[in-house]
Amino acid sequence: MTHPDASRQFRKIGMATIIMMASIFLSRVTGVAREMVLAALAGAGTAVDAYRVAFVLPEILNHILASGFLSVTFIPIFSRYLTDGREEDGWRTFSNVLTVFGTILALLIVAAMFLAPTVVPLLAAGRQDPEFISLAVRMTRITLPAQFFFFTGGMLMAVQYTKNRFLFPALAPLIYNLSIIAGGWLLSRHVGVAGFGWGALAGAAIGSFAIQLAGALRTGMKFRPTVDLGNPDLKRYVLLTLPLMIGLTMVFSTELFSKFFGSFLPTGAIAWIDYAMRVMLILVGFFGQAVGVASYPYMARLAAQGHLQELNETINKVLRYLSIVIPISILVVVLRFEIVRVLFERGRFTPEDTEMTALILACLMAGAIAFVTQTVVNRGFYATQNTLLPTIFGTIGVVLSLPIYWFGLTMLGIAGVGLAISTSALLQTVLLFSV
Repeated sequence: MTHPDASRQFRKIGMATIIMMASIFLSRVTGVAREMVLAALAGAGTAVDAYRVAFVLPEILNHILASGFLSVTFIPIFSRYLTDGREEDGWRTFSNVLTVFGTILALLIVAAMFLAPTVVPLLAAGRQDPEFISLAVRMTRITLPAQFFFFTGGMLMAVQYTKNRFLFPALAPLIYNLSIIAGGWLLSRHVGVAGFGWGALAGAAIGSFAIQLAGALRTGMKFRPTVDLGNPDLKRYVLLTLPLMIGLTMVFSTELFSKFFGSFLPTGAIAWIDYAMRVMLILVGFFGQAVGVASYPYMARLAAQGHLQELNETINKVLRYLSIVIPISILVVVLRFEIVRVLFERGRFTPEDTEMTALILACLMAGAIAFVTQTVVNRGFYATQNTLLPTIFGTIGVVLSLPIYWFGLTMLGIAGVGLAISTSALLQTVLLFSV
């Protein structure tokens, strides 16, 4: 029989999930609108390929600092303080982590801007034409500073999630997407595709930082610049985060490998892969991300209280719910041409672009369930402050998938890269379930 507290927790998760699903649905809608505007104004040529590659070096910095994992690594630490009635100590730890790692990130951003002309050509080794490299370097330098806003915003969101405040974090992706649309629409006539990059920078500054600062202040945030390298909680944060910094996650490896292997394909291939990815990620965001984000604070609290049985029950219920993704994925495969045509085929996006994007979409949907479930399975580990095991098994899956990417590229071309992405995701998820 399910414990009454577990039932209440699951109902709370349900309400939070509804809020997050509504938010993420709107953010995915605006994300698709963002892609539609990009497709109409720029199509899928050299400039769009360069724009996609411009986000790889910033993504590497994001990975090095584990900025995308701030919620899952800091929430358990902050939750423990709240559970023990030591909120003031929690804010001191918050200040220490933000000051130390924010400073490191700022220095890395400056270094990356100087090194961009050397690093960017390595990230898309199959494309060495000067126009492509020049565009990719210029847009990389535009988007790099956004990582500072993502990092600080991630910390500010983490404390809001811990206090069960979801509204302000829910606004971040909406503002980000709308800013990219505005930047592309208003600036593309003057600076080309780089206008979308300027929009991304503005969206990060407003949605991920300014709005989140206001939200965190409403929770009672107390910040004072602090550098205490001997603080035990800073060390605990580093130990939790280090595996995520050096390991290869599903999302990071997909972004990196899709650009690298896509660069060996004809012009436009990187863009085709990314357009298809954005359609597939609608499912991931609407189901996996929404449920994972909403359930994680409750998972962390159950783990902090030592209620591991209730934690397992929560994870199992969530995973059963996510099985709905399988029939939806099949439907998307059946309707792939119609979906891509309706979403993108206008302006400079040609029928050929539709055909190639639809082909990739069919290949990606084979792994959609893996992308969805891993958002919850990983958080089950993170809630118990175990970041090592999922990182080890995820990295093993990524390494094992490298020959699959190369084989797919050489034997099946662009479809092979799409199938390799799905195979890699499925492999990593199976390994995680086996732990």
